[in-house]
Amino acid sequence: MFTGIIEELGTIVAIDHGADSARFTVRGPLALEGTRHGDSIAVSGVCLTVVEQTGETFTADVMAQTLAMSSLDGVTVGSPVNLERAARVGDRLGGHIVQGHVDGTGTVLATVPGEAWRVVRVSLPAALAPLVVDKGSITVDGVSLTVSAISAPDAPEAWFEVSLIPETLAATTLGERVPGDRVNLETDILARHVERMLAFSRLESALPSSIDQDPQSAAPVGTTATGRGNA
Repeated sequence: MFTGIIEELGTIVAIDHGADSARFTVRGPLALEGTRHGDSIAVSGVCLTVVEQTGETFTADVMAQTLAMSSLDGVTVGSPVNLERAARVGDRLGGHIVQGHVDGTGTVLATVPGEAWRVVRVSLPAALAPLVVDKGSITVDGVSLTVSAISAPDAPEAWFEVSLIPETLAATTLGERVPGDRVNLETDILARHVERMLAFSRLESALPSSIDQDPQSAAPVGTTATGRGNA
């Protein structure tokens, strides 16, 4: 589990592509402090497992599904990435609960500079739109952010906006994002649980109720509705 508070800007230093996977080597000396083989590090919001490490780099395997679901399929040697070590029990939760399980990607639609911040608008896949609310939390490239505006439910294309302070712009890759860039999105886990429960609730409400059944059709075989056997 992570909190979406980026600890370090890392750099992709090597990529070894396989038939259905890839092995990434990432430079991140701060993220490696106290890290051991098998530990988790979020790389631009994607939870990866350390399989090899040196003093300043670590290597992780990325499966085909992860590449398909995230923007990692587009990174190259030299690309900057946001790094965060897994949260420790007892630490302050500076952002929100982040799993490092990317739901999909969005595209930066526009960036609008302000006096002390930058507003970034990002497209939102239709399947994720119900899980994002104004003033709620969302993770963009591993960064915990608060949604500052969102499209109407009946809008032709769904989108959301976040307002980035100077610290976020300087300490993460979001400061370099321009229209057309893909970003990893992870919605709030609580919203996903609620949506799942509502889906089952809607399914159950659509099923016929035994109370609405015709008593005659509900009678056991060999009996009438009054419970007497057939003569």
